Amino acid sequence: MTGKPTLYGAPGCGSAVVEAAFTLTGEGYDYVEAEPWTPSAGVEALRAVNPLVQIPTLVLPGGAVMTESVAILLWLMERHPGVLGPGPDDPARPSFLRWLVYLPAAIYPMYTVGDFADRWVTGATAAAELKQATIDRTLFCWQVMERALKPDGDAWLLDMPDLTVLDLYISMMTRWRPGREAIRTVAPGIVAVAERVDKMPVVKPVWKRHFPDEYTDP
Repeated sequence: MTGKPTLYGAPGCGSAVVEAAFTLTGEGYDYVEAEPWTPSAGVEALRAVNPLVQIPTLVLPGGAVMTESVAILLWLMERHPGVLGPGPDDPARPSFLRWLVYLPAAIYPMYTVGDFADRWVTGATAAAELKQATIDRTLFCWQVMERALKPDGDAWLLDMPDLTVLDLYISMMTRWRPGREAIRTVAPGIVAVAERVDKMPVVKPVWKRHFPDEYTDP
């Protein structure tokens, strides 16, 4: 293993925000593609370090294994103070931590359930109803965040001078079901901020690789 961490990821998935954060910090890393649903050498390598076959999974040079995107992002923040979010003494820190956990805790599970509805219920009708319920819940959660933060496209999500990993998160997650146009109906400010992130030259190559069909040059 090299002196760089190794990131296991897959196009269009939750590893995208970690890659974007690595890019913004300039931290070097090795990348192994491992789509959990597609048999490959990468998936078997991932399974060897993480039996849950989760992406993202990060293996540090000393062999320590990190899972959960928030944990990985906080680890990066500690290595690059002030680059990805407010520090411990910043008044914006409590709000930052609240929403940093909110996104993967409140919204992300809706994709896990909706994508594999047949794991939770039996029958096509029940699966369709469950999937729609996850969409409704996702939209409600975006609306809650919008009403609390009142963002607009002329500032970052926390109204700070520099973007944070929250902005990266929403730029990625608003691309997922039900998509930006649906989300815009309940959270127009959040979508506006996400579209502002899209225009950043340092982020565009990461997004284009992860979302080649959805990405349009601003």
